[in-house]
Amino acid sequence: MMRHSQPVTTEAAPPGPPPAREMIWIPGGTFLMGSNDHYPEEAPVHPVTVSGFWIDRTQVTNAAFRRFVKATGYVTVAERVPDAADYPGALPEMLVAGSITFRQPPGRVSMHTHYNWWQWVPGASWRHPEGPGSMLDGRERHPVVHVAWEDVAAYAEWAGKAIPTEAEWEYAARGGHDGWVYTWGDELVPKGKMLANYWQGEFPWQNLALDGFERTAPVGSFPPNDYGLSDMIGNVWEWTADWYTSQHAPLANCCGAVTVNPTGGGREASIDPNEPGAIPRKVLKGGSFACAENYCRRYRPAARIHHPIDTGTNHIGFRCVVRP
Repeated sequence: MMRHSQPVTTEAAPPGPPPAREMIWIPGGTFLMGSNDHYPEEAPVHPVTVSGFWIDRTQVTNAAFRRFVKATGYVTVAERVPDAADYPGALPEMLVAGSITFRQPPGRVSMHTHYNWWQWVPGASWRHPEGPGSMLDGRERHPVVHVAWEDVAAYAEWAGKAIPTEAEWEYAARGGHDGWVYTWGDELVPKGKMLANYWQGEFPWQNLALDGFERTAPVGSFPPNDYGLSDMIGNVWEWTADWYTSQHAPLANCCGAVTVNPTGGGREASIDPNEPGAIPRKVLKGGSFACAENYCRRYRPAARIHHPIDTGTNHIGFRCVVRP
């Protein structure tokens, strides 16, 4: 794979202080987006140019999200009773406020269905990450979870920010280093040092927690990348603004042309007709505490998955950007 260690071009930060505390300027430049070596949806590798932007140093925390809710009275999707008209055929017991939560099985289970470890939990929300009875005490610096697309968009608007595109997110995650498998290089555990919060052991039943955390970790618990950004892989998946496509847009990659500030596919094209309810999907980036070597090795900058916009889980969060 062609590599270069720093962006092809750079763009100076605008004069003055950052638009918000704890934001870092990412200079515009050209990088190689995607991977040809892992999952098919990451291909093909192609050159992309992005303009400079500010990005949150960390994932948005419970403390920050609480300030938003206190200021606006906002109620998240997980805290609302679903409208039966939006989910024809849904069982009545499912039409309650709640969210999807990881449940660790006591032993090996079939890997053919994620329902063996993901469950719809009535009462689960950002305030109650594991369901009723679980609280945020001591987790103020953990990333907020159980946030659907509508929730993160509302927070970003209130904060005077935006959700990053997939290209912006991946460019920032790489920290100026094209071709590296991880944000720190090509070795997952260099010299035995754990550098991100992901699953160690046989997923989903055996969690060795060699990184010190069984689920989410306080933001900034691991060394930042070379742009100074924390948790760009691991901890929680992060929403991007792009509608999902099964691969990177082919027209953008013709004849080696460089794509400038891509924004992904279209809303209708993001819908999987085989999925119940046919909900539009956005791209998530970065992996989470539930990514393991034996399952979903997506704790890499190039990795990407799709997720329906109407649903959060306890392993999905976000961070924001500001564009000049």
